[in-house]
Amino acid sequence: MNANDIARYEAEFNRTGKDSDGKFHTLIPQSIQIPGETGQMNYTFVRPLSGDQSFFYNKSFEKVQIVLHFTMGYLPGDVATLTKRNYHVSVPFIIGRNGIIYNLFSSQYWSYHLGEGAIGGNETRSKVTIGIEISNIGPLKRIGDQLVTTYGDGDIYCSLDETQYYEQVTFRGHEYFATFTDTQYAALSTLLRYLTARFNIAREFLPEHRRYQTIAEVVDFNGVVSHVNYRPDGKWDIGPAFDWNRLIQDFQPQVQR
Repeated sequence: MNANDIARYEAEFNRTGKDSDGKFHTLIPQSIQIPGETGQMNYTFVRPLSGDQSFFYNKSFEKVQIVLHFTMGYLPGDVATLTKRNYHVSVPFIIGRNGIIYNLFSSQYWSYHLGEGAIGGNETRSKVTIGIEISNIGPLKRIGDQLVTTYGDGDIYCSLDETQYYEQVTFRGHEYFATFTDTQYAALSTLLRYLTARFNIAREFLPEHRRYQTIAEVVDFNGVVSHVNYRPDGKWDIGPAFDWNRLIQDFQPQVQR
């Protein structure tokens, strides 16, 4: 899908609640106070119209860490994948390119989100971590003066002169990656402030030289990490095309006085 069409695609999902598998969802805008701050977090409940809850486990665990992902897809497909009946691979939050925080289930519950071979064990770490998916197509491939997605050489994402849509940076075998939107950075900062306050998770990030590495120490880190810290291969979320310094700078609480 061309990057220019994504806003329309997301708007259609917001209007109809229909994901790419044809499932319909109820979308309910909500807001909640961020503990200890003056600001609120706006978000949207997303619940399958069927009432199905089989894509997550309705059991609470103490949360000690937040893990950032990107979806390698587009919003209606992201929702479809993360709400598959009896699949149990999901996260409580997706952040659309439009900056909307979509909430699929309560963040106190869990579903598998780290994958087979994850440091510390997929089940063990998925139970005590909160996954956040950022809707983003991820790695891109250059063909001539076009960049195409991993869906196929015919799926043109943008041209090389549309520099707002990609970053050129080498990471895990790829040289081009889709960019994130301004509204996604802002929404992610707000969501992290809310979650760290609610679950008493440290507002800490890995040192810059460790952010893109798979490290055994990730299981002992109380703070914000990403999928690549748990998986040595097959994953690219979230690499150096993401502006970590921007997020960290924006990640400042609006403290109550």
